[in-house]
Amino acid sequence: MENDEHVAEPGLVVLDIAAADEVIAAAVMDALQRQWATSGMTPVRRTPGEARVRSRAYADLRHRPDLVG
Repeated sequence: MENDEHVAEPGLVVLDIAAADEVIAAAVMDALQRQWATSGMTPVRRTPGEARVRSRAYADLRHRPDLVG
């Protein structure tokens, strides 16, 4: 569960990721990390009886990796 600090300023977001499997979730996170500064993906969760996995990432849309350095 996110807290207010995770979205306290404009440009901070919490992204809930649902995917068919861990490989797809990792691919999505890789694409996000190329666009914005992110926390990296939280551990992937699988709920018994559901056909998907879930994860979460925190991102700062104000900082693009290609502009840092």
